[in-house]
Amino acid sequence: MIQGILLAAGYGRRFDPDGHRSKLLATLDDGRSVAWHAAHALCSALPGSLAVIRPGCDELATELRDAGCRILESRDAEAGMGSALAHAVRETASASGWLIALADMPWLPASAIRAVADAIDTPQRIAAAAFAGQRGHPVGFGAHWAAQLSTLHGDTGARDLLRNAELRLIDAGTPDVLRDVDLPGDLPARVS
Repeated sequence: MIQGILLAAGYGRRFDPDGHRSKLLATLDDGRSVAWHAAHALCSALPGSLAVIRPGCDELATELRDAGCRILESRDAEAGMGSALAHAVRETASASGWLIALADMPWLPASAIRAVADAIDTPQRIAAAAFAGQRGHPVGFGAHWAAQLSTLHGDTGARDLLRNAELRLIDAGTPDVLRDVDLPGDLPARVS
């Protein structure tokens, strides 16, 4: 079974350098948070997905559980995205592969997530959603990559693995596989 992993442990310092506002808890027009939308899409495609958060993020944990995720509070996550991903892979070591999605991508369609998961057809496969030839998210890894994924550290995530491996791009047909929330301006303007 391909295990969905939602990385939701970042600090979002570009969104709010002072750390007072969480981009993952920012709400979209329907009143649901950025993280809820990302988690809901992931869990719709891959029920039983695991969200990785830093300890003490209770409001975020509630949002992610409400969207269908299991929660992994990870002290390792404080060291960065790679460390958070490694912890999640170690916790789900029996999976036949992992699909990694980001909690700051609320517009990612469940169909793109499912297509990438379905593309993990061999243990050596790495696949990613793409639009117009540009790699986006999510990214999936077959079981062959367990050792490399489980020893990642710091904040680079799996970027180095992607540079040096054959990657199957799955055209998602939407730029939403490239679209995330880094700055307040990335959120839609609210009309009153």
